[in-house]
Amino acid sequence: MIVAAGRGERAGAATEGPKQYRRIGGEPVLRRTLRVFLEHTAISSVAVAIHPDDQDLFDEAMSGLPQGVIAVLGGASRQASTRLAMLALAGRGLDAVLIHDGVRPFVDTALIDRVVAGIGPETGALPCLAVSDTIKMGEAGLVARTIDRNGLFAAQTPQGFPFEPILAAHERAHGEGREDFTDDAAIAEWAGLSVRLVEGSADNVKLTWARDIDMANLRFNGTSGALPDIRTGNGYDVHRFAPGDRVTLCGVAIPHDMRLDGHSDADVGLHALTDALLATCGAGDIGTHFPPSDPQWKGATSHIFVREAVRLVREAGGRIANADVTLVCEAPKIGPHRAAMVAAMADMLGIGAERVSVKATTNEGLGFLGRREGIAAIATASVAYPGSLPE
Repeated sequence: MIVAAGRGERAGAATEGPKQYRRIGGEPVLRRTLRVFLEHTAISSVAVAIHPDDQDLFDEAMSGLPQGVIAVLGGASRQASTRLAMLALAGRGLDAVLIHDGVRPFVDTALIDRVVAGIGPETGALPCLAVSDTIKMGEAGLVARTIDRNGLFAAQTPQGFPFEPILAAHERAHGEGREDFTDDAAIAEWAGLSVRLVEGSADNVKLTWARDIDMANLRFNGTSGALPDIRTGNGYDVHRFAPGDRVTLCGVAIPHDMRLDGHSDADVGLHALTDALLATCGAGDIGTHFPPSDPQWKGATSHIFVREAVRLVREAGGRIANADVTLVCEAPKIGPHRAAMVAAMADMLGIGAERVSVKATTNEGLGFLGRREGIAAIATASVAYPGSLPE
């Protein structure tokens, strides 16, 4: 039974998605976790507790894996999700259950074997590692005392239990309003069920922070010590002026005595940015995906194009590092609108505003730009992809 209903706020911006669906080595974390259990010969049924908002993400992660996995909508806490998933497995005649964190993708067959072997009719099994670091008790920001680490262990998952006793323990805790247990072994202890310590695995790390996901990605790609795959794309666009009363630049409407002429809203900044993003994964250009001959894009707002380019980049496993747009025009003035442009682009890209830059320059009165016949934009995007640079 896999717990995968959390939001994972500590793993980065919500726009990158819950951490169990982030890609490592080109695949969602949860998919890699599930595969190990689905391929294990001792396991007959698999249930996954998922967040109600994640059904589409879960279906995508399951694509290509064996059918029959039971998806259960999780509750407000890990404990609640675990109970609901076990209830979904009740009545199947199961001898035992393994309860595992969906964001521990490095679990292996040997660890599962040790946990299964440690489960008894009235005994659970807890994989753990002896604490090797010196442990300090803190108080008001100062060290209060040093804790004797002898006999201390760091708990891991999967934690294994005889099915009916651990389900009964969860039901009892639920009935008594106890929602404060940090893992299933703690519920078992509280209910009087013995828990046997078995050898854990140093590789069986839980992905908690954004850096954990980055390191996992490097590990699955075997790229530790290699040059990272950082790609830079650029884009250029230009639109002529036509009679009107405003221009749209980098997602912001600016009052002006002209408008930009184009099939969509003619936002040169976002058009150039779209091309820059697509270039990082070899996905063609804006015309490939949004041809001006297609009437559905007539008058469309250009953030649609950027968001689709972002989707394609992420589908390829990319993480956007930064984006820079330079607008070339004699008018209108860009400075008063720069902050709004940065905020709009950051939202489209799903990155922090500190990773977005909007600059402006004139053409010193030269050429068609200098004659105020139109506006041009140059964009650059940097994206990190899984793997390393080819030799």
